[in-house]
Amino acid sequence: MSTTPAAEPAEGPGSGSGRRFEPDLRPMTRINLRPIASPMPLGFFTVAIASVMTGCLQLGVLDTPDRRAVALCVLPAFALQLLVSVLAFGARDVIAATLMGTFAGSWLAYALVMGSGASGGPEVLGVYNLAFLCFGALMAAVTRPKRALWLVLVVSLPRWAATALAGLTGTEWLTRTAGGLGILVALVSAYAAFALMLEDMRSEEVLPIGRSGPAHHAVEGDLAVQLRNLERQAGVRRTL
Repeated sequence: MSTTPAAEPAEGPGSGSGRRFEPDLRPMTRINLRPIASPMPLGFFTVAIASVMTGCLQLGVLDTPDRRAVALCVLPAFALQLLVSVLAFGARDVIAATLMGTFAGSWLAYALVMGSGASGGPEVLGVYNLAFLCFGALMAAVTRPKRALWLVLVVSLPRWAATALAGLTGTEWLTRTAGGLGILVALVSAYAAFALMLEDMRSEEVLPIGRSGPAHHAVEGDLAVQLRNLERQAGVRRTL
């Protein structure tokens, strides 16, 4: 859904003194519905399935020679999460789009390194996961109102840390720990995907997700809440 103001916001009587007021934009707003559904269930289910595959490899359920087959199974996650990122940008959700786009890149990197059997692969992926850990910590700091994304990030952080240390040190118990945490990430992601899908189908929250702040207002608030600060949003303001 996109909203387009039909007129420029007016300045109040006190505009000569530099003071401004926020007008009621509802009478000036036209709503255009776009044929786009929420891509987040697809994104979370993709995280869940790929995490199961990589977690089973780390736990030893799948043997080391199977890593190329695992890489091939994980490779489609790149395309699916890239699609989710593009759709999320179109839905004006920069946090979800950034997170899913970065996830897509991580699956591609994993699939290429593990599938090719490149020299020094575990060590390189260890450094890569350390960088991803820093990224995830920054994202977790700003995604708390979007509780589903935040929860997936919170359980992913120790998994990335354990995977990074296991790759750099070659310690077996760290590898097993990372695998167990990967299964936990899969469970949390699957729950978030299922909850969002039920919510979309029934137009109400069925399973608790725990939205708060702007994320809660986006679902529960009225039109006036949605139009707040509209003139300062990307696509309306002059520069990004």
